[in-house]
Amino acid sequence: MHRSVGITRIEHLTFDEPLSLESGARLSPVTIAYETYGRLNREKNNAILVCHAFSGNAHAAGYHVGEDRPGWWDAIIGPGKSLDTDDYFVICSNILGGCNGTTGPASIDPKTGERYDLSFPIITVGDIVNLQKRLIDHFGIQQLLAVVGGSMGGMQALQWSVSYPEMVRKVVAIATTARSTPQQIAFNEVGRQAIMSDPKWNKGEYSSGTIPENGLALARMIGHITYLSDASMHNKFGRNLQNKEAIGYDFSTEFQVQSYLHHQGESFTRRFDANSYLYITKAIDYFDLSVNGSLAEGFSKAGSAFLVISVTSDWLYPPYQSEEIVSALTANDIEVQYCEIRSNYGHDAFLLESGQLNYMILQFLDRLLVHDVMAASPTINGQSSINDAARIMIENGVNHLPVIGNDGQLAGIVTSWDIAKAVACGYQDLDQIISRHVFTATPEESIAKVAKLMEEKAISALPVVDEHNQLVGIVSSDSLSTLLGRCTQPKRA
Repeated sequence: MHRSVGITRIEHLTFDEPLSLESGARLSPVTIAYETYGRLNREKNNAILVCHAFSGNAHAAGYHVGEDRPGWWDAIIGPGKSLDTDDYFVICSNILGGCNGTTGPASIDPKTGERYDLSFPIITVGDIVNLQKRLIDHFGIQQLLAVVGGSMGGMQALQWSVSYPEMVRKVVAIATTARSTPQQIAFNEVGRQAIMSDPKWNKGEYSSGTIPENGLALARMIGHITYLSDASMHNKFGRNLQNKEAIGYDFSTEFQVQSYLHHQGESFTRRFDANSYLYITKAIDYFDLSVNGSLAEGFSKAGSAFLVISVTSDWLYPPYQSEEIVSALTANDIEVQYCEIRSNYGHDAFLLESGQLNYMILQFLDRLLVHDVMAASPTINGQSSINDAARIMIENGVNHLPVIGNDGQLAGIVTSWDIAKAVACGYQDLDQIISRHVFTATPEESIAKVAKLMEEKAISALPVVDEHNQLVGIVSSDSLSTLLGRCTQPKRA
């Protein structure tokens, strides 16, 4: 049985340095709310960023103290799940402009001491990703193993691949688009107008006691319809009446589907800010990764491997939009895998179809190659002394030191055990302890193959070399142990 990550809590990090926005505005200070699950390994190469959808938050998995409802993607994140926290360090942050801990229109403007409200600058998905990058930099992570997201979270994942291609190994984009369509913009506009037409909105200047709840509830009802499908609404509600046996020939709430939408709208007003709704939907409207009208040109600098997933019954972000992403990536000879979730749930399937999603994501992430997990390594020249080798190991906290010959090629390796042996035996020359016969790996080899070699030969680290036998990195059993287990044996229920 899969386990939960347990009790979690939201952390906050504030940056005083101004955040430059695509509009030309600057925002300072900026606070980002986030949660993490699992542990970051020493090489800091097992991190996965999860990006939430429009109305989500940083609480993606586990439980908060005193609450019995888990995080919004608890079925995907946790021990034994596709985003396995025994293996990966998973990060999820609330987006810029949101209302769940990250700076947004409901935050206090330090210049005035009052809420930003509509003085908050317009933001884009690119701005959201730029703030996330600051968080990733804070952890000292130079490259993310993957960025994963559905719906608007998928937009962020795609934006990462374009804005910071060198920082992302893999991208999982689910039920999303690379550019908002007129229909999507239209639905967002209707929702905004519902809010702004509520007298209590008061041009964005409302208090916590007088929120535009009617407008915000109506906006949510409209949006929620797009998350469902015709089939799912038939299956869930049919034409069933709510608490009555016959129609009443009036304008009361008579059908179950009406009651459901009212409930969704009313509950939404208790957890979401109306102005955040305006700002975030506007960021979605502006989202367009095409360059000169071409998605292929827009993805020309992407270097990640991609998994693109659509939902057969999704009419908000229908499969053809995912197929456009796949075509653009293929045009650039970028590795991409395309899958469809077969479901009647509509757009919400990315939150509900955990079985299919876990399988798809697990298979994609398990296709790891050596270059996905190798780390940079200090080296030493063959003419150096044993004392030099010991000093370099201590300064860098490593137990394996590749030796480079005068021709720049890998000449051997020295371990901390070799240093201990040299001290015990009174050796003076490094040449006396270098292991010349060294097993190596190449960047494109599979982890499964490397795992087998390391196990058979009882090797704790392998230098990684290119076609010219020049060192490009190193893989160690410390950093790979959990990942290697995933590749060589199935998960146990």
